[in-house]
Amino acid sequence: MATIKGILFDKDGTLIDFTATWRDAIEKIAMELSGGDRELTLSLCDAVGYDMRTQVFLPGSPVVAGSVDMVAELMASILPKWSAAEIEKLANRTALELGADDLAPAPRLKETLVALRNMGLHLGVATHDAEATAHANLIALGVADQFSFVAGYDSGHGHKPGPGMPNAFAAAIGVHPSETVMVGDSVHDLGAGRAAGCALSVGVLTGPATEA
Repeated sequence: MATIKGILFDKDGTLIDFTATWRDAIEKIAMELSGGDRELTLSLCDAVGYDMRTQVFLPGSPVVAGSVDMVAELMASILPKWSAAEIEKLANRTALELGADDLAPAPRLKETLVALRNMGLHLGVATHDAEATAHANLIALGVADQFSFVAGYDSGHGHKPGPGMPNAFAAAIGVHPSETVMVGDSVHDLGAGRAAGCALSVGVLTGPATEA
């Protein structure tokens, strides 16, 4: 196996606890879109795989593995007064407003990232959030300086499980994808690493997904 020179992390569910971070945000977005109508709010949450009654993201939820524009399309399908573009804009604005108190980092996040950087590894982030949101989240968590690459669904590298984000990360740090590792909490993350030919695709349980 090639020497590992870089690690590309998914963000939500990997660097941060997905449910603890995003359940309030998705409820806020749904409530605003519904105009406070509880039944419509529940329907919007159901449409994107979030059970507001139990505050659990369901297996296969597009909020977990899909991109913001995909989630916006699903919500727009039951909201005749809102376009997908308007919902996408609202969702990205809500995500940008999240501060340090709203984000639940993975255990020992900063210490782990510092240790990896001290080993001489390049670190990157590949998320289905907007790139601006990813930068804002990393700044709020106090770990932005540990990353040399950040890509979002709107960065032009395509979506996971396609190989675009891992390939772009490898190019940005000047190595072959086979010298990098992809780390994430969903099959989309693992698929992206495999599609790009990363040395390893590592699944973590920091997100809603089970080991199976």
